[in-house]
Amino acid sequence: MTPTPIDPGALSPPLHTGRGPIAGDTYVTANPSTLRWGRLPNADTAPIATVDEGSTVTFDTVSHEGLLGDQGADPAAFFERWGIGREHLLDDVLELTGATLARDPATDGPHAVLGPVEVAGARAGDVLCVETLDLTPRLGYGIVSNRHGRGVLAGEMPHAGDDADVHHEVVSVLATVDAPGRGRIVGDGGRSVSFDLRPFLGLVGVTPAGDAGALSSTPPGDFGGNLDIRHLGAGSRLFLPVQVDGAGLYVGDPHYAQGNGEVALTAFEAPLRATLKVSVLAGADARQLGALLASPWGLTDTHTIVVGLGPTLDDAMRTCVRRAVAYVDHLTGIGKAESLAFLSAAADFEISQAVNLVVGVHCAIRTRDLQP
Repeated sequence: MTPTPIDPGALSPPLHTGRGPIAGDTYVTANPSTLRWGRLPNADTAPIATVDEGSTVTFDTVSHEGLLGDQGADPAAFFERWGIGREHLLDDVLELTGATLARDPATDGPHAVLGPVEVAGARAGDVLCVETLDLTPRLGYGIVSNRHGRGVLAGEMPHAGDDADVHHEVVSVLATVDAPGRGRIVGDGGRSVSFDLRPFLGLVGVTPAGDAGALSSTPPGDFGGNLDIRHLGAGSRLFLPVQVDGAGLYVGDPHYAQGNGEVALTAFEAPLRATLKVSVLAGADARQLGALLASPWGLTDTHTIVVGLGPTLDDAMRTCVRRAVAYVDHLTGIGKAESLAFLSAAADFEISQAVNLVVGVHCAIRTRDLQP
């Protein structure tokens, strides 16, 4: 596969560290002291910052694409194949050249995980509300990858002809910001396809409890993490049951767009400046709901999102239905059988992602349907 060069002059200027509007009360940048490569923090991890409950945090996230060892760990050399020079690379990305070479691809995830950030006053059993206020693209391009025999078509794609070592192939496709709110992928002979952009952070979570050490960033869990739910963009709220005092919030895996399923393996991976508001819900009802679901849930302008995870799609679907039944019954008091009937009539169950070792299914319920 020969990359199709682009016109670098059509790209928007990079949003470097410290440049442009920084709306948060606290500003977290990507550097070797704030990033964890492919691993989540644990209860013993020192926070990189401490913020007040109800305050805002701006994170300058970076994408792992171009920094991973299977891509050479040299973003300048990696992106040069598309005619993208150093002047169109972020300053923090250039500083991180070679940073991923220490990660173990057999056990570590690919993600550049920013955090943890301690939220003062958060206690285990509370619920942390993470409201996404703003997501600003930092570049005009990014990557969609299919690699190592992973993705929904593992064993079929990527494919390198008759090479028995096919799963070592990495296929990286460049995507660009074509116009406000639109992305584009250019293929053979200059033919292209465009699509809507819907930026969101694929990875948002709280620090997991337990003493098992740092977990891989790839599979999501009841702590959140790599949920890859495309509905959780600007204006949404994600609710995370707190597992350790201080919450230990972390973010990463910025996306400009993703379809439900994330079938190739990655979304349109590209860096975002994300401003989030963090609130601690310590009341009895929030703690009761957090204990009942024992997993994240979300709210958008129109929908309530309930999350199910599992080793297979069947398992994730069943878990999601059980949690959605519990959520509806908790809010409305109509009973479990009636809640299941309501979900069958009115809710949508969608595949969040099918590529992260743990599979995700989310239930989208129109919030107005849950009103008395």
